[in-house]
Amino acid sequence: MKTQLSSTDRRQNYIVLAENSYLDDDMERTIRFYFKALQFKGTKNENIEILYNIAIIYDEMDIPEKALKFYEKIIGLDQNEAGAFYGMGTMYERLDMKDEAIKSYFKAVEIDPEYDRAYFYIANIYDEIGEKDKAIHYYKKVIDIIPSDYIAYNNLGSIYEESKHYEKAYQMIKRSIEINPNYYKALFNMGVIYKKTNKYKRAIEYYNKSIEKNSNYPYSYLNKSAIYIEQKKFDESIKVLTEGIKHNPYAEYLYYNRACCYSILGQVDNAIKDLRKAILIYPKIIEMIEIDNDLVNLREDERFIFLLNQNKNNK
Repeated sequence: MKTQLSSTDRRQNYIVLAENSYLDDDMERTIRFYFKALQFKGTKNENIEILYNIAIIYDEMDIPEKALKFYEKIIGLDQNEAGAFYGMGTMYERLDMKDEAIKSYFKAVEIDPEYDRAYFYIANIYDEIGEKDKAIHYYKKVIDIIPSDYIAYNNLGSIYEESKHYEKAYQMIKRSIEINPNYYKALFNMGVIYKKTNKYKRAIEYYNKSIEKNSNYPYSYLNKSAIYIEQKKFDESIKVLTEGIKHNPYAEYLYYNRACCYSILGQVDNAIKDLRKAILIYPKIIEMIEIDNDLVNLREDERFIFLLNQNKNNK
């Protein structure tokens, strides 16, 4: 005599199959099993949990449009799901729909006033669109809720630095580093602040610390090399840029700055070679090449002229 599984058991079996498929990194099969599970009756909360899983998987598969639809399905079941509105916000950002994203994040914090990540991304969007005062306000909200959020401190410090409030910037970046001494962006930003306040040795010290924590962040090398260029220590700058290129072979501005150093030192062959690489990575960089006085030593070289003419022909 065969034993028939109940609807609840069959639903649970499909959930287990979905979870196993996820562990096997078979995302499409995972989603199919979750769809099967939804065909059997479950509670509202159980259905919401499955819909969250499907939305997250579509996010991992880089299909934000489908993820968005499933977050909307969750809200259709429960208008008070702050996490679903937050999820919608992240998907709208992926789709470069900032207005819709910020509306979704605000809906999330309306439901849950302690939703720190929603406040974080509200601040981030305001920063990106140039509404700095609002960005500052909402980063402070994040810090009020999570006093250990070193990234919020760093981002806040970066905004103060951009607006030339260097003391405020210093205090925020200092706090970020106190919380997490290994956060390379805060170390980098401390270097920026020291550079802006003409403390070059300290700036280099912090750029070095940033490089030590993350050698794949090209801007630390770029900014460090710029100090040496200002000091006319072109050989030192070339060493820094060469090390940066070793770890960041597709960072066009590292090649570009090294080309400028080579040009100033009269090393025309090396300069041309670096400019070619920079243009290959980022063709629009030629707009800088056309007007940069640091490249004056290359102006009469036929290879340099060819690079400029080739650009004009491609426009």
